[in-house]
Amino acid sequence: MDALYTAEALATGAGRAGHVATNDGRLDLDLAIPKEMGGAGGATNPEQLFAAGYAACFHSALQAVARSQKVQLGDSTVGARVHIGSNGEGGFQLAVQLEVVIPDLPQEQAQQLADAAHQVCPYSNATRGNIDVVVTVSDD
Repeated sequence: MDALYTAEALATGAGRAGHVATNDGRLDLDLAIPKEMGGAGGATNPEQLFAAGYAACFHSALQAVARSQKVQLGDSTVGARVHIGSNGEGGFQLAVQLEVVIPDLPQEQAQQLADAAHQVCPYSNATRGNIDVVVTVSDD
């Protein structure tokens, strides 16, 4: 692969309860284990960062697909829920739910755009076959 861009981040401290920063300083965050997982909470966590990245990337892919088909998306949004749980073998696994909202399009057309975006989104391509990703489309 010929990389168009490379992002760099460094995690320090206690891992999930440590610190993460990018080499350019634009992202510089303390991390905390969520209360639901027995931690203190009060700071972001890797699952939130993954959800934010996936939502933004998928929305960009959706917009690119719409542009290529000359479709106006209007006030579209993409929400991501990243779940973490036991894999039953002593480790953990992720699952993702993406909710695509395109209020100004018929449901069938919106679903076709979301399905096409799921084929081109780098996050979708990276996770395909590795974790469950469910994409739903609604108009509100």
